[in-house]
Amino acid sequence: MSATMSCVEIAEAGGPDVLHPAERPVPEPGPGEVRLRVHAAGVNRPDVMQRQGLYPAPPGASDLPGLEAAGVVEAVGPDTHRFAVGDSVCALLTGGGYAERAVAPEPCCLPVPPGLSLTKAAALPETFFTVWHNVFERGALKPGEVFLVHGGTSGIGTTAIQMAAAFSARVFATAGDPDKAAFCERLGAARGINYREEDFTEAVKAATDGHGADVILDMVGGDYIPRNLRTLATEGRLVNIAYLQGSKAEVDFLRVLLKRLTITGSTLRVRSVEDKGAIARHLEEKVWPIIEDGCIAPVVHTTFPLFEAADAHRLMEAGGHKGKIVLTAEAAGE
Repeated sequence: MSATMSCVEIAEAGGPDVLHPAERPVPEPGPGEVRLRVHAAGVNRPDVMQRQGLYPAPPGASDLPGLEAAGVVEAVGPDTHRFAVGDSVCALLTGGGYAERAVAPEPCCLPVPPGLSLTKAAALPETFFTVWHNVFERGALKPGEVFLVHGGTSGIGTTAIQMAAAFSARVFATAGDPDKAAFCERLGAARGINYREEDFTEAVKAATDGHGADVILDMVGGDYIPRNLRTLATEGRLVNIAYLQGSKAEVDFLRVLLKRLTITGSTLRVRSVEDKGAIARHLEEKVWPIIEDGCIAPVVHTTFPLFEAADAHRLMEAGGHKGKIVLTAEAAGE
């Protein structure tokens, strides 16, 4: 095997054109780690933010972008206990997915569900870990409750709609045009709300006889924050995972007291391996069987060869995609 691998690195902070093909040494797995020959890697909003210089890799992580990948285990480090060379897995990474090979902590790896391609499996970890932890653990969504997700056609949105519907919640989703709103409904939302034409607070309350949403998953922030609080039902839970329109807002917290609301949120990349491993175990127990049954699946909008990562970022920033964008890493070596 060659001592080097093809990858895509960030030459400097900036636009998509700063993503450059490069050669790097093949990483060696350390204790508790496995190395994957990467077949495909998901493209996520944090990759864009890292490229822009707004979301640096945490200490000890690869500086290459890419927070999820799927492939075949090629080597294992000391103190690994589950996966062996030749196993097909998908993995949550702290970085390094935009490459022909990547190293991942074994607890952050999951078997590829039977019948799912490696390309689709590469679209699982980042969004499925995020949605499970934030909607079902932090947000404590229960069967029969009303759930609202903003950005319903994003990778997070398409995952959240399917997962919440599979666990018997009544799902609402916001989207930017009638076609996207209808797409949300095809995924399982009771109502897709075109936020350019409707007020989502009024739409959710009208559809729930004034009850509102029990759980809201928001990645928009800004003026959505006070609007979310108005939309929540009594004892409702607001979960923030990003702030695309800013993390500051003017909020009347009296509403929080009167409705006994909970405001929470999290970020995944900096969490410990133990924390991520616990989420992985819950996913495998609760969600992987539903994927195997064909009830839910990652939505892949399109794929790009690894060295066309800049075009993948342009598509993500343009916002016209529905679901995930995936890079096929094996094409880099052809």
